[in-house]
Amino acid sequence: MALNLWAAWIGILLGFISGAAAGMGFHRENWLGGYGSWRRRMIRLGHISFFGLAFVNLAYALTVRTMDLSEINPATPLLLIIGAIAMPTVCFLAAWRQPFRHLFLIPVTALILGVGIFIAEDLLP
Repeated sequence: MALNLWAAWIGILLGFISGAAAGMGFHRENWLGGYGSWRRRMIRLGHISFFGLAFVNLAYALTVRTMDLSEINPATPLLLIIGAIAMPTVCFLAAWRQPFRHLFLIPVTALILGVGIFIAEDLLP
């Protein structure tokens, strides 16, 4: 799935960029309320989710190619990309305004469904 490969590499790039942006203030003890503050934790989670979900998309694309899976459910790649976009977005929104934390249902549901469908419909014999 070429789209998932693109999503993976774009996620890795955005992980580097968001890490560099967040890194501009990490040396200040009370930056964003201190190391354990809600805002700082959400910024870190958003940053690392770019990498983690990039690797999920990469693993998906490589699995499809390696196992030569031609009849895959079209929902799977779309759900993985939705999760990769929505997770860091919700993290950064929740860092800005805490009530946005309720939106975590969107990326979590997309990712669980995407991986669940892939395992159940494409990997299991």
